[in-house]
Amino acid sequence: MIRVVTRARLAALEQDADGARERAREVQGAADRAYAGHLRTVYDLTADVEAAERAAEAAHADTVMLRELLECTEALLAKARATVAEQAARIDALSDLDAMAEAVVLLHYGQLRSIHPGGAAAKRHAASFGADPDGWGTALSDRPASEVAWRISPLSNWAVADGGDAG
Repeated sequence: MIRVVTRARLAALEQDADGARERAREVQGAADRAYAGHLRTVYDLTADVEAAERAAEAAHADTVMLRELLECTEALLAKARATVAEQAARIDALSDLDAMAEAVVLLHYGQLRSIHPGGAAAKRHAASFGADPDGWGTALSDRPASEVAWRISPLSNWAVADGGDAG
């Protein structure tokens, strides 16, 4: 069957085709806008991911640096603690020396016999060897130490010279 296209029908078809083309342009414009929005979103997300990666790398570098700083600080602290312990030991030793400030040496004919915390202890020790409780000379005696049976001298002043007498 043959259909005859009339002018009115042709005009209606052209009008429908123009409407379809207009609708296609509108749909294409909406699709282009949606695609551009999608590209913007992908670009923004990519930039955010890259910024987060840079921040993570910087945080990692900071963590490594802080860990090294902490290790260095701990080493310095350990060294400082060791120094404090050493100084405390020295202070304790000085306290022992303070206790020895009153210490005396007991000399028998100028020869060192013993060291004591004080004169009374030295005299008791000498008495155990038969020393006369009243026969004590002082370190300041004019007689040479080698001529005095028992003598007490402050430890801090006592010295022995080669071939000489004890003070």
